[in-house]
Amino acid sequence: MLWGSASNRSSLKSSFISPLPQIPSTRKQKCAVAAAPKFSLRVASKQAYICRDCGYIYNDRTPFEKLPDNYFCPVCGAPKRRFRPYEQSVTKNDNEFDARKARKAQIQKDEAIGKVLPIAAAVGIVALVGLYLYLNSVF
Repeated sequence: MLWGSASNRSSLKSSFISPLPQIPSTRKQKCAVAAAPKFSLRVASKQAYICRDCGYIYNDRTPFEKLPDNYFCPVCGAPKRRFRPYEQSVTKNDNEFDARKARKAQIQKDEAIGKVLPIAAAVGIVALVGLYLYLNSVF
């Protein structure tokens, strides 16, 4: 019999020496495991954003909030802060030149009303104060 056989190894074991723990193999086992398809529970943002300078509508798969801060409008080069949420429905050809031009005119008209309103309110208040002072001095 050979001293290296398995039966001889067990006969030479002492009860005073604990057996070596099983060390897992460092070799990677190649298993044919079918990878499950990856599904993401994250829903892409359906919110569209419009550039206030040119009327370009951002409606891509990447949510607008996840874009880097150095993102700029591909049409006019406006920074990300110039985009505002766009509530209307977006169609496929909303970024064509004529549609953007019409939206830009509408945006400028809406912003002009917003800029004139505080001035008109201030003029109205001054007129009321003037009328009040005039009526108090006469009567």
